[in-house]
Amino acid sequence: MFWAIIGITAALLTSSGFVPQIIKGIKTKRLRDVSAGMMAIWIAGTMLWFFYGWHLGDLIIMGANVFTCSCGVLILGLKFHYQKLSHPPKQI
Repeated sequence: MFWAIIGITAALLTSSGFVPQIIKGIKTKRLRDVSAGMMAIWIAGTMLWFFYGWHLGDLIIMGANVFTCSCGVLILGLKFHYQKLSHPPKQI
């Protein structure tokens, strides 16, 4: 039980780390400083961690990485969405 609490706490802390960035990005509509490459690597890593958790049958690992991956995908999506809004296509 002790290690389950440690795992859940670690999962909550690391997975919620992107939430402030999401909130700030939505408020400011600016995510220019977020590295798309870093986010893509992070998303790939969390997907692999999910599959590792699935292999082990560990719901804590699986849940934490589904949430973290979703946050990464949301940040990356917002980054590209806001980038398009700030640089509309030129009219000919």
